[in-house]
Amino acid sequence: MSAQLSQNLLLTVPLAPLAGAVLAGFFGKAIGRTGAHVVTILGVLISFVISAMVMQDVLAGARFNATIYEWMNVGGLKMEIGFLVDGLTAMMMCVVTFVSLMVHVYTIGYMHEDPGYQRFFSYISLFTFSMLMLVMSNNFVQLFFGWEAVGLVSYLLIGFWYKKPTAIFANLKAFLVNRVGDFGFVLGIGLVFAYVGSMDYAATFQALPALKDQTISLLPGVQWPLLAVTGILLFVGAMGKSAQFPLHVWLPDSMEGPTPISALIHAATMVTAGIFMVARMSPLFELSDIALSFIIVVGSITALFMGFLGIIQNDIKRVVAYSTLSQLGYMTVALGASAYSVAVFHLMTHAFFKALLFLGAGSVIMGMHHDQDIRNMGGLRKYMPITWITSLVGSLALIGTPFLSGFYSKDSIIEAVKASHIPGSGFAYFAVIAGVFVTAFYSFRMYFLVFHGEERFGKAHDHHDDHHEDEEDAHHHGLAPGQKPHESPLVVTLPLILLAIPSLVIGAIAIEPMLFGEFFKNVIFVGEHHHAMAELHEEFHGAKAMGMHAIYSLPFWLALAGVVVSWFFYMKRPDIPAAIQSKCKAVYKLLENKYFLDDIYFATFAKGSRGLGYMLWKVGDVLLIDGLVVNGLAKLVGAFARLVRFLQSGYVYHYAVAMIVGLALFMLLFGKGLLG
Repeated sequence: MSAQLSQNLLLTVPLAPLAGAVLAGFFGKAIGRTGAHVVTILGVLISFVISAMVMQDVLAGARFNATIYEWMNVGGLKMEIGFLVDGLTAMMMCVVTFVSLMVHVYTIGYMHEDPGYQRFFSYISLFTFSMLMLVMSNNFVQLFFGWEAVGLVSYLLIGFWYKKPTAIFANLKAFLVNRVGDFGFVLGIGLVFAYVGSMDYAATFQALPALKDQTISLLPGVQWPLLAVTGILLFVGAMGKSAQFPLHVWLPDSMEGPTPISALIHAATMVTAGIFMVARMSPLFELSDIALSFIIVVGSITALFMGFLGIIQNDIKRVVAYSTLSQLGYMTVALGASAYSVAVFHLMTHAFFKALLFLGAGSVIMGMHHDQDIRNMGGLRKYMPITWITSLVGSLALIGTPFLSGFYSKDSIIEAVKASHIPGSGFAYFAVIAGVFVTAFYSFRMYFLVFHGEERFGKAHDHHDDHHEDEEDAHHHGLAPGQKPHESPLVVTLPLILLAIPSLVIGAIAIEPMLFGEFFKNVIFVGEHHHAMAELHEEFHGAKAMGMHAIYSLPFWLALAGVVVSWFFYMKRPDIPAAIQSKCKAVYKLLENKYFLDDIYFATFAKGSRGLGYMLWKVGDVLLIDGLVVNGLAKLVGAFARLVRFLQSGYVYHYAVAMIVGLALFMLLFGKGLLG
């Protein structure tokens, strides 16, 4: 091994953001607004620099897997804090810290008027710490800690404007939906411990082959493959965190939080946790085609059907949010096809251009005085040139334009699914191919309506986004008549420029070492019976050749068709989409109501649980416990006391009568026996 990793240096990576969070959170008033952003940015910067150094050492062959601290040992269960640093961890560390750093800098400009300025910086720095603890863990206990920590901080951030009713509802929704996923996740971890006897990754992976044919009885007389059940339960956790159908419903509502946190959640932290976890657990999932088939079907449904919802969105942030859902579906499909490295590769490229798109959307919102409705925009390119160019780069990367980063990862997913023989891969291939056109259409619908065409701002509009009317800030929404948009300050545009660079080049640089090199050697495992990655390797002849060949491929022409159709519909003939909407009211209503999943959940789980609670309250608590047990016993004692009080009158003749009656009853009942 040509390089060694220092334990103390690795500890600094998560602890530096934590220190910034503590200082900004507990001492925010003392250090002021400037002090809060200085300490948190410095903490994340230190973390990023060390992560880059660690990446360099990992590329040189260094690895680290050790327990840092053992804080509990109960019945053979060791609760440890430990780090596992390899190619996968190092990549995630760099992505998380770099995107977080850009978000921190951006926040200075975006949140400069918010009264919760120090609190926000504390939260996003704490978010970074939580994600780093998750990705650096070498055991399930620490993984679960980071897993729950990112969920907790997301609750705080989505509901950051805590006086805004929609934000309160959104963070509660995110919290509850994730608890459903986390319940499955903890059951999966429990099965691992029950059959392996260890929470350590290395020990678990070593023991898994012996459990390949092990079964478990979930229902009397029915045997299920143990690893299939374990894999599916673990993936249920990923369905919650990474917003997969049907546990995706919380993610669009997370837009109620400030834009910087939308970028952080969607690009580098919470939603990527599930993808990372499945990739880390590749030795387990490779032993169960049932689990892989479940994953690929769920991912394909998410990729296609969430993309459809993006077509009708008018809130600029929600368009980008639904694109995140769709792209997470692509990553999940790659996981199901046993192309774990491709999924992680897309996670990395997606992090840069998705953060770019969200922060670009935030810059547009600032320029529009907090109006988020794309129908009220148009022609912004001449007023906001940096935001325009960087948003164009992000959009082109998102749709998979040849030679841009998104192209290499997205095209690799499509080819991997095509080569896969996992049950469900046929439907998955259709979903990801159709998703190419859908993604291009809604992405450039947003782009054209925002940056090109007629200037629709500074006018009276009938349509306002209901989601933002109650926002805590005091700004009016939209430009007043005569007002013009303005380019954002340097603290906002600089992160856009820095994120645009990897969005352009990182795919071409990283594709060969990450997919076909030794970057993930002994980290990600693919069984010999899964040939998708091997077939991809045979067809790969370099990044340049892949980009050149793309012009002859179906995804390229579908993406181009999506761009052309969106340009024609919204720049030349806006009457056509209006006519389609009027003719297809049922379909539009279905999409507008998000397939009625929210209504179904409210009608069943929400109202059902409330009804159950009401029944337990009225019947269980009021009638049985209070009425029968507590109050009933009290009434019984009271009645007995009243009887006794009546007998104990204090008059001698009453006692004499009682004695005579008692003696008579005694003789009547027992006299015969006594006499004879």
